[in-house]
Amino acid sequence: MSAERRNRWLSVRDLVGDDYDSRYDRAAAAGENVHGEADFVMRFTPRSVLDAGCGTGRVGRELARRGVDVVGVDLDPDMLVTARRKAPAVPWVVADLAELELGRTFDLVIAAGNVMILLTPDSEAEVVRRIARHLPPGGRLVAGFSRREHLSPERYDALATEAGLALEERWSTWDREAWRADADYVLSVHRLGSPTPRVAGIVR
Repeated sequence: MSAERRNRWLSVRDLVGDDYDSRYDRAAAAGENVHGEADFVMRFTPRSVLDAGCGTGRVGRELARRGVDVVGVDLDPDMLVTARRKAPAVPWVVADLAELELGRTFDLVIAAGNVMILLTPDSEAEVVRRIARHLPPGGRLVAGFSRREHLSPERYDALATEAGLALEERWSTWDREAWRADADYVLSVHRLGSPTPRVAGIVR
């Protein structure tokens, strides 16, 4: 694979497995809530969740602990070593999201941890299409990522629309701080099916 086409995550990764997780372990020990993503997702009471780009499975593990049927997928096998050790009952799959084919659907797909901006360049459209195929009508894609030039909120919405997903909510944090046009972080909920008349979370 050429340098230009190399997966962005594999290009910038400087920690693996337990070292990556240890930052959150320290934060939790200090009394911080490290499960904002799981809290956000549970508002939708999903029975099943695909943790897309799951890394060490931090989000998926917490959702599984709360009784959700979880499958985690990540390109990086080193990160999944930690996920499998910490939650051996959860299926953890090594796969490129641009080639995702699990043969089932999920009530909700979460792509946390900047997954959408760390994909292989020019694979974003295919990743969103593949994710949409793993949702039933009415299923949701929840994705949070830092704003980047190569994936603006407008471009991400366009990719979602092409995949049959309509914007339902947009926030600037997992704690549901209102979305503003100048926000540095983009948290979006897209739903498979017809657009809704009003998008939650936006300051107008």
